[in-house]
Amino acid sequence: MSEFLLNTARQTLLLELQEASRLPERLGEDFIRAANAIIHSEGKVIVAGIGKSGHIGKKIAATLASTGTPSFFVHAAEALHGDLGMIEPRDVMLFISYSGTAKELDLIIPNLKDKGAKLLAMTGKLRSPLALAADAVLDISVEREACPMRLAPTSSTVNTLMMGDALAMAVMQARGFNEEDFARSHPAGALGARLLNKVHHLMRTGDALPQVQDNTSVMDAMLELSRTGLGLVAICNAARNVEGVFTDGDLRRWLVGGGNLNAPVVEAMTKGGVTLQAQSRAIDAKEIMMKRKIAAAPVVDENGVLTGAINLQDFYQAGIL
Repeated sequence: MSEFLLNTARQTLLLELQEASRLPERLGEDFIRAANAIIHSEGKVIVAGIGKSGHIGKKIAATLASTGTPSFFVHAAEALHGDLGMIEPRDVMLFISYSGTAKELDLIIPNLKDKGAKLLAMTGKLRSPLALAADAVLDISVEREACPMRLAPTSSTVNTLMMGDALAMAVMQARGFNEEDFARSHPAGALGARLLNKVHHLMRTGDALPQVQDNTSVMDAMLELSRTGLGLVAICNAARNVEGVFTDGDLRRWLVGGGNLNAPVVEAMTKGGVTLQAQSRAIDAKEIMMKRKIAAAPVVDENGVLTGAINLQDFYQAGIL
């Protein structure tokens, strides 16, 4: 039984891969027309379908929406009971039907023509009513389904999904949609955390910001170091420009070397040091810290004035790994 199950699974995958391998050679003028219709549309893309086509259509609509194309899915039957009212002349409908003969099309197609909305077809029958009425046809035909009875949609649904992905990716790249655009559609995800967060979103401010003036003693700087627990204290001049940092390591080296706790902290601090820009991306700031092998750093504004401080733990807590 185990070998039978594995053989059936392998045969299914091989059949689906074989059918999918024919898709690239079908891309041509119709694909270009379909992509351009979406790119130049001033409205939205409505994806419609029934049954398995509808399930795949939901995923295609979601992919379009997350990659810069306003899009949503409408069940073909629901479209005939009010949802057609969502469609405007500037919109594009992508209708998925392998047979291209869904009875709902008899009412949907005339309605789209009256509105002036464009119709794109994703079908396996290039002479079907859907294909003949469409402004562009995407061919998802298969020679055989992977189902042993050749009945259950299998190879055809894989083709549908892949053609939808091809369309979405082509449109996305033509529009110059980038990582940050994608992150704005996924602000709660890991990518959103990496690309949308700026240093000023994560940095410590107010009482949590360790800072002393440059005329402070090593003792007072040590107390500030202990109070905040960040691992460093920013040493600033009267204008709050950072002149250096005083770290746990600086304190140990000062004490081991016999330094006086009443001496000015500028004698014990690390001069200059790494400062981060408040408006820079958090992921870029983290990379700087990792490269310089430091656990914390002061944050300054565009004028070099101290505005905050941050350590690696702040990045990790924000999901920037």
